[in-house]
Amino acid sequence: MKREFEAVFFDLGGTLRIMHKDMEYSNAAKRKVAELLGIDSDPYEFCKFLDYRYLGYHRWALDTMREAPEEEQWTRWLAPDFPKDEIAAKAVELTYQYRMCAEGRRMLVDNGREVITGLYNRGYTLGIISNLTSTIEIPEWLDVDGLTPYFKAVVLSPILGIRKPDPAIYLEAARQVGIPPEKCVYIGDNLDRDV
Repeated sequence: MKREFEAVFFDLGGTLRIMHKDMEYSNAAKRKVAELLGIDSDPYEFCKFLDYRYLGYHRWALDTMREAPEEEQWTRWLAPDFPKDEIAAKAVELTYQYRMCAEGRRMLVDNGREVITGLYNRGYTLGIISNLTSTIEIPEWLDVDGLTPYFKAVVLSPILGIRKPDPAIYLEAARQVGIPPEKCVYIGDNLDRDV
């Protein structure tokens, strides 16, 4: 039987991973953000302030269909009043920790491993296409969960500078796996923002 598609690309948030409440984990990340920035004030209140600033960044990203590199996110949007060179040097770690400030841990959905291994064992090429703002979170998660070997491509918006639904991000994913776009499918949970 001839297959209609050969590659499966997954979204992450709400599709392949979901949030599990863990305030201790979240609070530790808030303290780490404050430490990285050298903040003496309450880290929880400061992260609320960062959330407010992030809303401005996120509106810009949606309006322009761009995703800024981590250095620009922090020096232009989240911490423009801090020394630029110091913030730029810490931007990757700041982004990673700031994402952990949410209300818990992002974890693979129930039966996610079975879906991934099942598709892979049936010969499908797998990839991830994500608008996540962090460049290190996904590679680390795949490594820790032992999923790296299953994914041939991980296409991230802050690396490309564009975000879903720009067709170029999907075309880049297809190019990276070497499969024509018409033979690729995308699985996501947000049609308004992803397609």
